[in-house]
Amino acid sequence: MSGNLRPVPSPENHRIHPSAVVDPGANLGCGVEVGPFCVVGPDVTLGHDCVLHSHVVIDGHTTVGDRCEFFPGAIIGKAPQDLKFRGETTYLEIGNGNVFREHVTIHPGTGNGGGYTRIGHNNFLLVGVHVAHDCTIGDSCVFANGVQIAGHVNIENNCTFGGGTGIHHFVTIGRFAFVGGLSRIAQDVPPFMIAVAARGPRSEIRMINGVGLQRAGFTEEQILALKQSFLRLFSRRARSSGVPIVTTIHKILGQKPDTHVEYLCKFLLRAYEHGRHGRYLESLRHDDKNADRSQSSSESGSGSGS
Repeated sequence: MSGNLRPVPSPENHRIHPSAVVDPGANLGCGVEVGPFCVVGPDVTLGHDCVLHSHVVIDGHTTVGDRCEFFPGAIIGKAPQDLKFRGETTYLEIGNGNVFREHVTIHPGTGNGGGYTRIGHNNFLLVGVHVAHDCTIGDSCVFANGVQIAGHVNIENNCTFGGGTGIHHFVTIGRFAFVGGLSRIAQDVPPFMIAVAARGPRSEIRMINGVGLQRAGFTEEQILALKQSFLRLFSRRARSSGVPIVTTIHKILGQKPDTHVEYLCKFLLRAYEHGRHGRYLESLRHDDKNADRSQSSSESGSGSGS
């Protein structure tokens, strides 16, 4: 951030508190409100009708869409927590209609991870949520207090997370998934399912996210088809049958299921057949994580990236 920051005059369509510091290079849309003691950096773009309540810092090459709301203590776009980061120019892109409650932190990408962190539209991040570098978050997700998202995580649309959940780097969370509070997510979570904390270090797939699917407008037939797929793939009987899950997945696909079941099966195949450690994105990483451990951060859902 520039060392000669100064308060800027408020245009008629802005409301900037006299104690706020907005760099002259920042690009503010119509109707932006910047509250007391906020800081906006020179490479920041804020869309129309964004609100920064107080003590909010938005810095870096950060672009924010329209109607986003930032509560006190939120820090957006500061340098990522990755020891491989060398100050290269990277980016944070945020869509429309997002709410970031108190003390949310979001980091831009890294050169090693593609250079971008992206957040979609209409997401709700509660107190203390952390989104690390190179993450992609879809639309209409809800993150309860204290969710910690490590680097390179991909979260699809309409996911919900209970408080205190930690998400390992390179994990993918499928659309309409629900993750219970205080879970440790170290493997990909299938779409349409509920994952909860289990004994030991892993989470487990408990059932389909029936309530969430009903609220989203899924038909009874679609929900029943997903429930039947869950029973064939994840039930206690399925686990004790001795039949490999990949075999069952191919049988389901051979029966030409509906679109949602097909997506579920193909999602699982990516993780089981092509992924590493149950994480499909882990198989795509192009860095050598063992080349220099002294220069790479080791994190497991704590928020810094590797």
